[in-house]
Amino acid sequence: MVDTIAFDRGVFNALKRGGILFILDHKGPPGTDVAGIAKLHRIEKAHVIREVTSVGFRLVAENAFLWRPSDDHTLSIFDPKVRGQTDQYALKFVKP
Repeated sequence: MVDTIAFDRGVFNALKRGGILFILDHKGPPGTDVAGIAKLHRIEKAHVIREVTSVGFRLVAENAFLWRPSDDHTLSIFDPKVRGQTDQYALKFVKP
């Protein structure tokens, strides 16, 4: 398992001030735990924002170009019913 906080901290430390971290991921249902993240290959947007901002990044932009409200967030991204049509978020963070 990847220690995402350590990864985020490593990226933060590697970037200069003003450096950008862009995250694009599949929306997970609220409250998805680590086992659910691994099973569905989805993660709740609020969870990502909490983790990334906890190491010092600031969220500066979000885009809805891959939002697909009809996606069933309880299905794995590999399920044929949603594959290639999942609801995703795009987040832009900056190192202050």
